Amino acid sequence: MRPRIAIRVHCINKSGGYQENPHEAISHFGWINDQTNETGKSDREEMWRWVTGGGQAYVRDAYGTVKVEARTNSRGTHYLQTVADNRPTDNLLKLSECP
Repeated sequence: MRPRIAIRVHCINKSGGYQENPHEAISHFGWINDQTNETGKSDREEMWRWVTGGGQAYVRDAYGTVKVEARTNSRGTHYLQTVADNRPTDNLLKLSECP
């Protein structure tokens, strides 16, 4: 069995315009594979497919590491959100903007 690859999300870009859910405003995610040092930038749909397809993503900050989970709103829009202690959190929204 092949081990799952985990990537650390370290920055985001937001799209313009009003979003009812601020997590849906995230258009791109900057990431790094801490094991291989491979880096990349993926759009929201690409990252959503990565996570729903069995990939693992996380955010690390001064308080620890939190898992990134895939979500779908009632209109079918895909987005990502962090979850810590079984509660949705805003760790992604606190990340700096990607260059």
